[in-house]
Amino acid sequence: MMNKNLEDGEAIGSKWLSKAIETAQKKVEARNYDIRKQVVEYDNVMNDQRKVIYEQRGEIIDSETVDEVMMAMRAETVNAIVADACPPGSYPEQWNIEQMKERVANILDLHPPIDDWMQEDAVDPEIFEERIQQMADAVAAEKAAQVDQETWRSIEKSVLIQTLDHHWKEHLSTLDALRQAVFLRAYAQKQPINEYKQEAFALFERMLSNIREDITRTIARLELRMDEPEPMPLPDLPDFLTTHLDPFTGEDNSGDIDAGELGVIANTLPPMQIPRPDLPEGENPYAALEISRNAPCPCGSGRKYKHCHGAI
Repeated sequence: MMNKNLEDGEAIGSKWLSKAIETAQKKVEARNYDIRKQVVEYDNVMNDQRKVIYEQRGEIIDSETVDEVMMAMRAETVNAIVADACPPGSYPEQWNIEQMKERVANILDLHPPIDDWMQEDAVDPEIFEERIQQMADAVAAEKAAQVDQETWRSIEKSVLIQTLDHHWKEHLSTLDALRQAVFLRAYAQKQPINEYKQEAFALFERMLSNIREDITRTIARLELRMDEPEPMPLPDLPDFLTTHLDPFTGEDNSGDIDAGELGVIANTLPPMQIPRPDLPEGENPYAALEISRNAPCPCGSGRKYKHCHGAI
C-alpha cells in the first residue's frame, strides 16, 4: 500500500509505521536490558565469593606465619568429623563409630582408641573432639620440630596456596555449569537467579570444607626426609696418551713398558729436558726413518722433528 504512489528514492512517511518501529525498538531494548541485568546479577554472586577467596589468599601470602590458620582448620575438621558421626541430641548407641575411625585415619592419619573411650562412664562428643585435636596438634608439632621454622612456614604456605587455588578453579567450573543449567528451574515456576544464589552458596560452603580437609590431610600425611647431599661426580676425563719413543729407531715402544716401569723411569729423570746431542752439521741420523714432521724428535730434545733434526 505504501509503495503504490512512491517514486524511486522517496522516503516512506507514515505515523502508523513510525509507531510500530518505536514499539519494536522498546521491546528489543527492554529485552536486552533484562539480559544485561541478569548477567550482572549472576556475576555479582561470583564476585562476592571471589573477594572472600582473594582476601584470604592475600592474608596467607602477606603473613609471616600461618600456624594459627592451620590450627583453626585442623580444629574445624575434627569438629566436622565428630559432628557427622555423633549428631547432636543422639544417644551413644546411635553414633557411627566406624565412620569416625575411618575418617580420622584417612584425614588425620591417626588411630586413637575410640573403642576404649566408649567404655568410659562419661562419654561425650566434646571429649572425643578434644582428645583427637590434642593428638593431631602433637603430630603436627613433632613434624615442625624436624626442620627449622623458616622451612616449615614455607611448607605450610605452599600447601595452603596450592590447595586453595586448586579448589577455587574447580569451583569456578562448577558455577559455570550451574549457570548453564539453572534456567531449567523456570519450568518449575522458580526464579533462576534465586536458585543460582542458593546453589552457589551451598557449593561455596562445601568448597571451604573440602579445602580444610585436604590441607589437614596433606599436613598430617607429610613425610620429611632430609637426604644427605650426594657427592658431585667427577667429569669424565680422557685417557692421556703416553708414548715412549726409542731415541735410536724413533719407534713407539710404550706398549712394552708397564705403568710401574714408567713411574720409575719418570722419577729417575732429572727435572729438565734431555740436551740435544752434538752432531756434525748437515748430518741427520734419522733421515732413513719415516718420521712425521710434527712428531717429537727421536733425539729427545722435546721439540718437533721438523724444528730439530728434520730441519737439517
